[in-house]
Amino acid sequence: MKEAQYIWKDGELVAWKDATTHILSHTLHYGNAAFEGTRAYATPKGLAIFRLSDHTKRLLNSCKIVAIECPYTQKQLEDAHIELLRANTYEGNVYLRPIVFLGYGVMGVNHMEAPVNVAIAAWEWGAYLGEEGILNGIRVKTSSFARNSVKSMMGKAKIAANYLNSQMAKHEALKCGCEEALLLDESGFVAEGSGECFFIVRDGVLITPTYENSLESITQATVIEIAKDIGIEVVQRRVSRDEVYIADEAFFTGTAAEITPVKELDFRVIGSGKAGAITQRLQKEFFSLVMGQNVKYSHYLTYI
Repeated sequence: MKEAQYIWKDGELVAWKDATTHILSHTLHYGNAAFEGTRAYATPKGLAIFRLSDHTKRLLNSCKIVAIECPYTQKQLEDAHIELLRANTYEGNVYLRPIVFLGYGVMGVNHMEAPVNVAIAAWEWGAYLGEEGILNGIRVKTSSFARNSVKSMMGKAKIAANYLNSQMAKHEALKCGCEEALLLDESGFVAEGSGECFFIVRDGVLITPTYENSLESITQATVIEIAKDIGIEVVQRRVSRDEVYIADEAFFTGTAAEITPVKELDFRVIGSGKAGAITQRLQKEFFSLVMGQNVKYSHYLTYI
């Protein structure tokens, strides 16, 4: 990780090395924290945060779901993102990680008396699954871990505790020689990756699972919007693992993953074994959007 100069913490800019928290912070022990992943792109007009308002709204929604009262409004949080990027010096694209967590003061499972802390960090970060993955695709394994059940965890919240499941799935995939995991829901249908949403292409139709057992992805929604705008038919429905095997194309989407082709699932080659024509078209349109080259989507960018 490439460190920046400052982190925004509880209303102040503090030096990166000083943005610490106590070992008995409640979240560290019990896992209740809402967070987001947001990107700012180095456009010809300067850094631009992609869909800042939508990410901030989802952060506050996550807080509501897990009964954390965030002490800042949406506007205050958006302004804090901007303040942080202006205070630091960057040479490329930036990843932002706002987090609302429970700090030091009480222990025990009950979190209602724990103090609420808010921090935003931002650092230069390239392609999450690698530049090679963006260009030529990655190898994926269906995980032995099911996606968290809606009967036990709240999947519409982007919260720390949910990602232990993802971490174990990712670990398993890496140990098996793959770059990413694909998680099924408890009924055996495709849910999502360890930190991404999933698409396949069959006979020219773009298909993605419904939202019953996945995070409501902002990047996924953007890809769907782009696809419809350029005339690609989009269907949201259940997808089985074996349907992925016979798909013409497949790819992951997410703030970190952007649009990363899947060339192989469970040692079955997907389509031609490389990024397909529709995936490449969507990549081109997506990167044009985030780099400020398509005025139709300029409202999604907050320039610094």
